[in-house]
Parts: sequence; structure tokens; C-alpha cells
Amino acid sequence: MSLVKSKQRVADHGEVFTPAWMVDAMLDLVKDESERIDARFLEPACGSGNFIVRILQRKLAAVEIKYGKSDFERRHYALLALMCIYGIELLPDNIVECRTNMLEILAGYLNLDEGDDLYRAASHVLSLNLVHGDALTMLEQDKKPITFAEWGYLGKGKFQRRDFRLDVLTGSSAFSAEGSLFASLGKHEIFTPAKTWPPMTLSELANQEGKQT
Repeated sequence: MSLVKSKQRVADHGEVFTPAWMVDAMLDLVKDESERIDARFLEPACGSGNFIVRILQRKLAAVEIKYGKSDFERRHYALLALMCIYGIELLPDNIVECRTNMLEILAGYLNLDEGDDLYRAASHVLSLNLVHGDALTMLEQDKKPITFAEWGYLGKGKFQRRDFRLDVLTGSSAFSAEGSLFASLGKHEIFTPAKTWPPMTLSELANQEGKQT
């Protein structure tokens, strides 16, 4: 695999991709977390997905071990694994490729086609979790603040979504610093979601695909 798309992109954006062997070596440093289904990862310069694709593959291997005997649980926890992975990418072709790569991994594992509710739900999740924007300014391509959906699986086929602004989330270290005016406050008192959605089934998530949210 080539580590660069063009010399011009390297010069303009410093774009150099991480080789697969190095990705695995780095993820092995946090092996337990990279194989935990509900562990959340954010890649602030995700490119076409070298890191997060491998994280998804590790999570899906954990899903197979734990829920492989139940198709219902296997499908829902596989989606949860995807839901817990986030990325930001500056270049438009990369973010499209990244979403495609992630969706192909999930679809291949669950043998999904494009008409499956889970496929469409996953496509919707990826449109929210993988953001075309700038991690340094914490703004989307359209200059709106980057907002991520925090997903949780409630069981019995229902998922919960809460939206949080990235610039607020990254302020946690300042709020919790010793001697800070806010040091005595609990996180629940500082970080409240911008929006909380009602629980949704796979079908309801699938019907959100393509909608502006």
C-alpha cells in the first residue's frame, strides 16, 4: 500500500498514511480497549481509515466471540461497535473513502446488502461519526461546531443517541484541573448534551439515513 497519494498533498496537507504493521503495533499498546466493544475511539485525522478500520475489525472479532451464537445480539452489538468509533478528516475524498471502507467491513462481517435496515442504519451512523472538518479549529467543513453523537445500546434492539459539541468535551481537562473554579463540580453538572434523542430501533435509525440532523 502506498503511504502517499501525491507529493502535492504531502506538501499542502502533510498527508502521509500509517502502514498497517505500525497501526497494529500502536493498537497493541491499548489492546484491551481496542478489543472492547463499547470503548470509544476518536481519530482526529482519520484519512481513509487505516486506524479506525483496524479498530472496527478488532471490535467485531470481540462481538463474534461474545455474541456469535445469537444473530440478534450479534447484529446489534456489531452496530454498537461501529457507533463507538469516530473520526475527523479535512480532505473530502478521504472522508468519503473512509465511510465506504468502514461500511464495507461491517457489511462483510454481517453479510448485509444495501437494502438491509442495519446497512442503512450504519450508513447514517457513519455520516454522523465520521466528520468532514478540521480537528484543530473543531469546525465542520461548513464552519459549524463539530458535534458528535454519543450512542448507547439499551438492549432489546433499541439505541440511545445524545449529541455533544467537541469543543465542550475537550474542555473537560480545564474544568477538572486542581484549583479550577469548576474543580468541585461533577461532570454531569458541566457537560450536558446539546440534544437527547428518543430511543430508536434499527428500522428507525435506517429511516434517518440521508436526513439532516
